[in-house]
Amino acid sequence: QVQLVESGGGLVQPGGSLRLSCAASAGTLDYFGVGWFRQAPGKEREGVACISMSDGYSYRRESVKGRFTISRDNAKNTVYLQMHSLEPEDTGVYFCAAGAGLLSAYVCYDNNWYHHWGQGTQVTVSS
Repeated sequence: QVQLVESGGGLVQPGGSLRLSCAASAGTLDYFGVGWFRQAPGKEREGVACISMSDGYSYRRESVKGRFTISRDNAKNTVYLQMHSLEPEDTGVYFCAAGAGLLSAYVCYDNNWYHHWGQGTQVTVSS
């Protein structure tokens, strides 16, 4: 059973940076696709980016391209979300999730494709 733990959230000023980590505390992520989602107050959870642990192929939603980068470290069983040029609209609770199977653009942002979820880490972008 894969267990995911997010870390790295916090309060940052607009234009600042944060790096989120998603570590598997049990099980291996080697054959999973891992996604980052976020949920702003009063809004639905939305997919931000995802990565295939087997080959590193990744996807990012249009609004974060050029600002966010998703990467993986298989040896550490960890996925990262590096966020730059943060905006107040990026505020929310960020979750990572893992799903077994072939990752594609069709499933990357689909909450229902993922079976394992972390508890989330709060990101607040405010001056």
